Amino acid sequence: MYGSKEDIRHNMKMFFIDGITFMPSMALISITAVVPYFMDQLGASTFQIALATAMTMICALIMQPFFGYIASRAKIMHKTFAGILLMQRLSLLLFILLIPLFAENHPALINVFLVFWCVFNIFVGSYAVFFTPLIIRLLPPDKRGTLRGYGLAIGSFIGVGMSALIPIILSRIALPYNYMVIFALGAFFLFINVIIFYSMRQSKDFVPNEPMSMKEYITQMPLIIKNNLPFRSLIYTCLFLAIANAVLPFYTLYALREFLATETHLAILAGLAVLATAIGNITFGYVIDRFGPRMVAVISACLLITAGIIVLTINSLYALFIAWSFANICNIGTLQSAQLLFAEVSPQTKIPLYVGVYTIISMAISAVIVLLLAPVLEGIGFIPIFTMILACGIISLLINIFILRKRLL
Repeated sequence: MYGSKEDIRHNMKMFFIDGITFMPSMALISITAVVPYFMDQLGASTFQIALATAMTMICALIMQPFFGYIASRAKIMHKTFAGILLMQRLSLLLFILLIPLFAENHPALINVFLVFWCVFNIFVGSYAVFFTPLIIRLLPPDKRGTLRGYGLAIGSFIGVGMSALIPIILSRIALPYNYMVIFALGAFFLFINVIIFYSMRQSKDFVPNEPMSMKEYITQMPLIIKNNLPFRSLIYTCLFLAIANAVLPFYTLYALREFLATETHLAILAGLAVLATAIGNITFGYVIDRFGPRMVAVISACLLITAGIIVLTINSLYALFIAWSFANICNIGTLQSAQLLFAEVSPQTKIPLYVGVYTIISMAISAVIVLLLAPVLEGIGFIPIFTMILACGIISLLINIFILRKRLL
């Protein structure tokens, strides 16, 4: 199923390099740090910033069934995925090239950004239904964690270097051309990333996915939730973690509005996020290979609980930095545990469908919550958000320990 030893080694290298190239781009085009600051400097409202955050989920959600349909019928999954990624990155490049045309009209630039941000995130709808099955079906269970974790960690350290460039670029180049440079650097890494997926190897005995029409893909969704108890428990466990991760950009907004964070503080937030990602990927890669992905979800919930307690009890920017780091490690743990738990609760030929169901549910609920939080911020402040984060961590931990653990036995 996984191909020859040479194929496995080659694909391990590709996933290793994937992490090295993908993580720096996430530091430079970060919805949790750079994008909120970019929009805030252009004069965007709280609702517009919340909308940009929600778009990362809503736009991906809208097209996810379509990409699930494509994934179910793809003969060579990694090459199909590479083509989709190429179109996504070309849309980002087009936005970057349009920035000078709206340099003097910040309200218009905000609207143009939101349009292209929506297009970019439409393609994000393909990530889960392609990437997760590729890991599960190209790499053996004991090869999915450690090496890939090291690749993501190396990429994260490169991302720290990129983060250090952010305040330099922001201070030396006029708005909005400074962000043009930052986004262009991020796009550079993303285009290299496309080549990585195109270069992967699919074995000759690769078992194809079960082909489904769009109608079949959608109609089967409620059935697998109803009939698969372990999968349902997985959804509940990871959903509360996903909701808390969806409000990560509000940590940055909290720093800007409550502590008057500067460009230097923005760089610290971006750097800490990438450093936390490196720590999370190395640690969780080891935990996955030794103890399984469910334990990663347990650790992630504990980190989330700690982050919520810190922010709610200590009114300090530096305390926020610590909570932010824990929350970002939790984010990585949620992604890794959810991805690999699908191998334990879904049939091999239907992994895109199962991944799609979870992604749609988590994105839809998270997007609604993010949009509802915007008026809460205006009227009450940030305390309800961090109270919700704490509650999400506690609920996820309890479901994991008392329900999911038993269902996976």
